[in-house]
Amino acid sequence: MLKRKIINILSKWQNSENKRAILLMGARQVGKTTIIREFGKSNYEHFVEINFEQSPSAMKAFEGDRDAKTIISQLSLMGYGPFVPHKTLVFFDEIQSCPNARTAIKFLVEDGQFDYIESGSLLGINYKDVSSYPVGFEEQVEMYPLDFEEFLWAMNVGEDAITMIREAYDRHTPLPDFVHEQMMKHYRTYLIVGGMPQVITTYLNNKDFAATLRQQRIILNSYRDDIAKYAGNQKVKAKAFFDAIPTQLAKEKKRFQYNELEPNAKARNYEDAAQWLADAGTAYFSYNLSAVELPFEFLEKRNLFKVFLLDTGLLCAMWKDKIQLEVMNGEIDINEGGLTENFVAAELAKHGHKLHYYDKNSRQELDFVLQNGNKISIIEVKSGERFRQHASLDNIMKTNGDKIEEAIVVSKFNLSEEKGIKYLPLYMTMFV
Repeated sequence: MLKRKIINILSKWQNSENKRAILLMGARQVGKTTIIREFGKSNYEHFVEINFEQSPSAMKAFEGDRDAKTIISQLSLMGYGPFVPHKTLVFFDEIQSCPNARTAIKFLVEDGQFDYIESGSLLGINYKDVSSYPVGFEEQVEMYPLDFEEFLWAMNVGEDAITMIREAYDRHTPLPDFVHEQMMKHYRTYLIVGGMPQVITTYLNNKDFAATLRQQRIILNSYRDDIAKYAGNQKVKAKAFFDAIPTQLAKEKKRFQYNELEPNAKARNYEDAAQWLADAGTAYFSYNLSAVELPFEFLEKRNLFKVFLLDTGLLCAMWKDKIQLEVMNGEIDINEGGLTENFVAAELAKHGHKLHYYDKNSRQELDFVLQNGNKISIIEVKSGERFRQHASLDNIMKTNGDKIEEAIVVSKFNLSEEKGIKYLPLYMTMFV
C-alpha cells in the first residue's frame, strides 16, 4: 500500500470534536477509494461502503424522507451494515451519482451516531443536480496524484535522506554531488512514471516502462470516456482541448491558443469545454496577471492562460514515442521544457498554490507568480544549461523588489544563491 499524506488529514478529522462529514474530491484514479478503505478498516470497528455507481439501487434509500433514522434503516434493509453507533464509518463513494445523498449529509451529521466520508469525481460537473448543499456539515478536501515526496516514499527513499535534503533547502546549502545526482535520477523517473497510484504500483512490480506506459494509456482513455459520457454537447470540444495540451506545452510560448485547435476558433466557443476539464480535475489552469501586484484576484486576465495536465507521467504518455528514454538520459529539449514546467505546476497545485504567471507583451514573462500572505514569490523554470540567464526576473526584482519575498530559479543544477536569487534543483519544488 502506497503511503499518502492524506491519511494525516483523515486522522486529524477522526479525532476532531463536532465532526462534520468529509468530502474527498479529485480526478478519477488518484487513489481516493483505496485510501478511504484503508483508513476505515484500520481505524473503525465497522466500515460500511456504498458505491452509487456500482449499486445504483442504493439511491432509493435517499428518496422521500431524508431523516437519518429512515435512511439508515433503508440502507440496512438493503444489506448494508452493520451500523453500530459511534463505532462505524460510512463511506459514500461516487456520490456525484446520488445528489440526494449529498443533500442528506446535513441530517446524517446532525444525528451524530456515525462518521461519514464522501468521495467522488466530476463533482463540479454535477453541481446543478444537488438541490441543497450541506453547508456547515461538510469539510471538503482535494486529493491529487502522489506528489514527489510521496513518490520518494514509494521508491523506498528513507526519511533521513529526505530530512537531509529539506535541511539543505532551509539552510540554502548545496547537497553533496552524489546525493544531487541520485535525486535527479528519481526526479527523471517521476517525470516518466508520474503520481497515479496504479501506474506507480505497476512500475514497482515490473520496473518496466512499457508496462507503465500501457497503464497510463488505460487511464487516459478512461478520461476520454468520461468526456464522451458526461461532457454533453461540449464533448467534441473538450476532447480536442484535452488532447491539445501536450502540443500547447511543447511550444516555446506555452500560453494556450484556441486557433491551434481549429482555424479562427474563438475563446467563447471553448470556455465551457475548458471549464469542464478544470471541474473534472484533469487539468490545472494558470492565469496571466496584468501586473505583479496584490491582490491577484483583481489582476487576472482570464482570457490568457496556460494549461497543465494533472500528471507528468500521463503527459509523457500523450507525447511522442521514446520521450521516456530521452528523459531518463537527461536529454533536455523543448518537449522536456514543457514537461519540466508541468512538473512544477502540478507540484505547486498539490501544495495548495493557485497558479498564475506574468507575460507582458510576450517580452517579459515569469513562469509562476505565487502569493504568500502579503508578499509575492516568483519561480522561473529552466530546463537547459543557461539557468542563470533570466532577464525578466532581473527586471521585476528592480521594479518590484520590495514586494517580492522570494525569487527562485529551479533547474537541473545543485542549490546555490546569488544576488538575492535562490537557485534550486527541480526536486526541491516539493518544499516551496
